[in-house]
Amino acid sequence: MSTFLIACGGTGGHLSPGIALAEALVERGHAATLLISHKRVDARLSEKYPRLTFERVPSAPLGWSPGKFARFAWDQARGLAHSRRLVARLKPDVIIGFGGFTNAGVVLAGRMAGVPVALHEANRVPGRATRMLSRIAQRLYLPPGVRLPGRLGLMVRHTGLPVRREIVRLSRHEARAQLGVDPNQKLVVVLGGSQGAGPLNRWVEETAAALAQEGVQVWCVTGMGKGEIDVREFPGRNGQTVRVWREPFCDRMGVLISAADVAISRAGAGTLAELIRCETPGVLVPYPFAADNHQQANAAYFEQQGGGLVVAETALAGLKLEIIDMVFNDWLLNKFRTNLRRMEQESSIEVIVHDLEALASGVTPGRPLRPAPAASVV
Repeated sequence: MSTFLIACGGTGGHLSPGIALAEALVERGHAATLLISHKRVDARLSEKYPRLTFERVPSAPLGWSPGKFARFAWDQARGLAHSRRLVARLKPDVIIGFGGFTNAGVVLAGRMAGVPVALHEANRVPGRATRMLSRIAQRLYLPPGVRLPGRLGLMVRHTGLPVRREIVRLSRHEARAQLGVDPNQKLVVVLGGSQGAGPLNRWVEETAAALAQEGVQVWCVTGMGKGEIDVREFPGRNGQTVRVWREPFCDRMGVLISAADVAISRAGAGTLAELIRCETPGVLVPYPFAADNHQQANAAYFEQQGGGLVVAETALAGLKLEIIDMVFNDWLLNKFRTNLRRMEQESSIEVIVHDLEALASGVTPGRPLRPAPAASVV
């Protein structure tokens, strides 16, 4: 049995794959501790997994204003001290980081203690933390086709993002029965990531009645702290009642995405991996201020592989007609689903777990794993 530390807090996009990896490692008899932040989203998601071990570490995101930078420096220093004590106590065989501001302290603490470090980058543009910390990593997991200058050879593995085992594709009939959604009406799910997306929430407010007139239900995950749970009813064109659901957080994401005919979403790597797993076509609206514009790169690749469409945030005014045309075009939706099925060919969990076990035991594979083949577009 080996012991693993997984740094993955700060956002749902970092924590969810960490949970997926921890589940797989524990199932194989290893010990895993997940390092998370003090943010509410981490607390809400982690409480669903009482069998896993979580440890909160001091951390703060990088900001360039004097106040934010001072807090970042102070909390990172506290996080490094905390992580050094944690590494000394748990004596991990490997430390794995999933990006974000919880990574730095424990990765540096591992380096000081001589513990092998692995980093996973899910976005198609590696983030600042990955670029900086990869210099002291023994393993770097990147999406297929993505390169990082100077990081080559045996240290690089190309694989996808681990997805929690609870995220599985259900039939739309079964998923809608669990949610209480009308099985005879179309359903559009709107996702803004764990933080929510104000422009998408406002779009739902502005277009819900018009979509209901067309017989289209909407389920909007608004983001924590952005409103309360509510259900509204609107009259449809043929006299039927059409509902619109709003909730700040969804803890049955696999069911919700499976129920949808189409998902309107930001383009975080975690959400895209879940859309692929559930074979749900996406209309992606990349967050335009994401670091290094990585959401635009994620969305462009998703569209290129045939998983859906990309709409700029500045073009939301025309999204209603786009959605109405798309959601009633069964031929197009089936084409997208076929492409999504092909994109879900590789078990990234299996690849990563086996590689981490080799790293923990000191075994070096004779050659790097080959990049997964890109999905074909029908």
